[in-house]
Order: sequence, then C-alpha cells, then structure tokens
Amino acid sequence: MADKAAGKKPVLLSGGNPQIAKGYGDGPVQEYISAMPGWKQDVGRRIDEIVERTIPGVDKAIKWNSPFYGVARPVWFLSFHCFDRYIKVTFFDGASLDPEPPVKSKYPQVRYFHIHEGEEIDEDQFADWVKQASQLPGERL
Repeated sequence: MADKAAGKKPVLLSGGNPQIAKGYGDGPVQEYISAMPGWKQDVGRRIDEIVERTIPGVDKAIKWNSPFYGVARPVWFLSFHCFDRYIKVTFFDGASLDPEPPVKSKYPQVRYFHIHEGEEIDEDQFADWVKQASQLPGERL
C-alpha cells in the first residue's frame, strides 16, 4: 500500500507482466490492466470488457500475477498473462469449446488464444468462447 501512496508503478516482471498482489474483485484486475505496458493495456481492457459484457456479474481475481474470471469462486474459466510479444489468454477447459481456441497446451483440456500487437480480436468468436467456457465446470484454483 505504501507504494501506491508514493505513486510508484507496479513492477513489470518477465515479458512485461505486471506484478500485482493477489486479490479478489474488479479493483485488482483494473490495477493489473492499468499497469500493462504499451499496446497490451488496450487489449487487456478489451478482453475485460468483452468478458463483462458476455457474463454480467462475472467474478474476478488476480492470482499468480494474472487476471482470472469465473462464475463461482474458487472455480475459474479464463485467465490472461502478458509475454514479450503477445498476450496469452487461457481457457482452462478450452478443449471443450467449439471451435477450440487455436493453441494447444501440455495439459489436454487447456487451450490458448494468443494476441499479438496489431492483431484484431474477432470479438464475436471471443465472446462465444467466453460464453461457452463460463458454462463448463472450470478449474478450481
């Protein structure tokens, strides 16, 4: 809290991922998004807006320096994380989505959607994935 009072910005970890304390609710997620560097901040804001619009009342948290979204805490259906050249959106039960997000994981059920600088998000497809994911069992974390 002293850092916030002193006006210091959050530390950016490897890949430019903001270091934000674990917390629940919209506040910590907005703090994370505000600390995202460069073009990633606009993308983070769009992701958050699409999720909120698609799932009214969605539960939010910051865990492991990443925003998490769910419908029944402590179960989460989506998260995202900053890397040097892209933002990785994680769908915890992504193998059950139709169509599946394009990037496979070493975990059989997890699928990723990577967003690079300058790429447009197909908002209809993304919102459809969010809606589908919110109706699945999710991941207890």
